[in-house]
Amino acid sequence: MPAHSETVDTIVIGAGVIGLAIARHLARTGREVLVLEANAAIGMETSSRNSGVIHAGIYYPPHSLKAHCCIRGNSLLYEYCAQRHIAHARCGKLIIASTPQQQTALAALQRNAVSAGANGLKWLDRAAVEAMEPEVVASAALFSPTTGIIDAHELMFALLADTESAGGTLITRSKVLSGKSTTGGIELQVDSGGETTLIANHVINAAGHGATAIARKIRGLPTRFVPAVYAVRGHYYEHTGKLPFSHLVYPLPGATGLGIHATVDLAGQGRFGPDSSYCDQVDYRFDESRKAIFTEAIRHWYPGLEESRLQPGYVGVRPTLQGPGEAASDFMISTPAEHGVDGLINLFGIESPGLTA
Repeated sequence: MPAHSETVDTIVIGAGVIGLAIARHLARTGREVLVLEANAAIGMETSSRNSGVIHAGIYYPPHSLKAHCCIRGNSLLYEYCAQRHIAHARCGKLIIASTPQQQTALAALQRNAVSAGANGLKWLDRAAVEAMEPEVVASAALFSPTTGIIDAHELMFALLADTESAGGTLITRSKVLSGKSTTGGIELQVDSGGETTLIANHVINAAGHGATAIARKIRGLPTRFVPAVYAVRGHYYEHTGKLPFSHLVYPLPGATGLGIHATVDLAGQGRFGPDSSYCDQVDYRFDESRKAIFTEAIRHWYPGLEESRLQPGYVGVRPTLQGPGEAASDFMISTPAEHGVDGLINLFGIESPGLTA
């Protein structure tokens, strides 16, 4: 098929939660919006391979993008779910200190959350934890009433429907091959079953794991504005039978994640995860040898776990700017004010709490 060219006002690369939310907003302001998705359907990667949690903004440094966007996004997401009848539940969660020694870290987490603007946190002593969750062993806990769960697929379908009803267009199986900054806009070479040249006034690169590779392909963008992004892999084990919890239950966060926690989806399916480890590439194969690690970690606070009830679930991989041994990273939204390429916005390291944010 011979190459041809088309002109569009705005291109959003990536049809996960973030890309679709951006496209919806821009389309509703009257812009001509085209969404390009490399996969065969929307949200096939990070957006559908996570815990499905509406976060409350507890873990992130005050004044960071993660804290600001998550806390604001929390209330906006509940409003949107109510308006669009998206399945969700404001179930709340416990973040637990398994031992008295962990209470110092839990208190520091509470101070951070309050400074960041997280709402409604309540300190629970051992007796209060036992009254709320009798099967959880903890010396203390933080209760977050604004944490919830959501059907991420319903959310994405609603965002897409709103985008299309406002005139936006989605094209799947569309891979960005290269690009360059020109006087007439940003020119992208796209393979959608045949090579096409697209010229846009604005390009928002929200491609998740692919965002850095795409940014490196855009001639005119200095490479110093494309950061190193790392892949962190996490397994989820499903729990056969009903979990004996009424709320989500989290341990204290670790160096690269929030710890192996207990969640439940809107169908009542309980699961534990994720663990977290750096990997060289995005790989969704399940490593069943992780079961013993999961069992040991969970039994610190849920000693009643029956290991036989843990069954392989799925794997998620998140893009992070935090390298091994480095301090926790923030989202990066790189705009023309920084890199000098008119019309180009790159989103890097959009990991948890991206769905809420």
